[in-house]
Amino acid sequence: MKLVTFSTQERIPKPGMLLTETDEILDLSGSYKSTLHALQSPDPVRPDPARPDGARFARRDVRLHAPLSHPPRIFCIGLNYRDHAMESNLELPKFPVVFFKMTTAILGPEETILLPRETSEPDYEAELAVVIGKGGYRIPAGRAMEHVYGYTILNDVSARDIQFSTSQWSLSKSLPTFCPMGPSIVTRDEVADPQTLRIQLSINGETLQDSNTRELIFGIPDLIAYISSLTPLLPGDILSTGTPSGVGFARNPKRWLRDGDRVSITIDGLGTLSNPVAAE
Repeated sequence: MKLVTFSTQERIPKPGMLLTETDEILDLSGSYKSTLHALQSPDPVRPDPARPDGARFARRDVRLHAPLSHPPRIFCIGLNYRDHAMESNLELPKFPVVFFKMTTAILGPEETILLPRETSEPDYEAELAVVIGKGGYRIPAGRAMEHVYGYTILNDVSARDIQFSTSQWSLSKSLPTFCPMGPSIVTRDEVADPQTLRIQLSINGETLQDSNTRELIFGIPDLIAYISSLTPLLPGDILSTGTPSGVGFARNPKRWLRDGDRVSITIDGLGTLSNPVAAE
């Protein structure tokens, strides 16, 4: 099942289900206030395209938004791919490097990443993001996947000059529009193994990142166990698992995001998240 947030001509975001067979969106707003409400509900959303309580819309006739516009928190993991650690000339971390992106940075598919004047080194990062369905505290790694609702794509856009000027990363990762996400939340049952997924990023059709989630240093169960050992996880929390090699700051010459670019991230089974880029 693929959950989305969409709007029609009324421009009011609604929760929906993407019906891939017919390329339609099934309106779920009769049962749920939002996509976050749907995944937090004790009565789980059922993948029943025949349900009578929702209108259907052709996908081409709706606007897709970020599937979660106000998640409780966005946890991000730094330096969590072996190939990225190698290109950065850094030792593999002994513990997960955790920072936050603020929800005010969230952006939907096809919305524009704005490059503000405060940074001259905006970078891209393709990431697999985990959406927590069932919260918990001190979750053992062996039970961690029971707490996963599904997966989405996240672009951890980063202002590198701001990031590398301090040891605290969150502000440099949280400028407005610096958290593109989507196009949907693919439920856990549709992804057989989230740690064998090809992950690619291209700019203007040129592939710059091409790796596989098997390169993760800390896998999803270990990340859930580690973070929940320190703070309770909440339904709707997002855990973005890190980026592979090929980022702009590690290239020679460096490749920053530029006005007029189009960034596209594709992950096996999750679709493609694409965003244009413009100078503010």
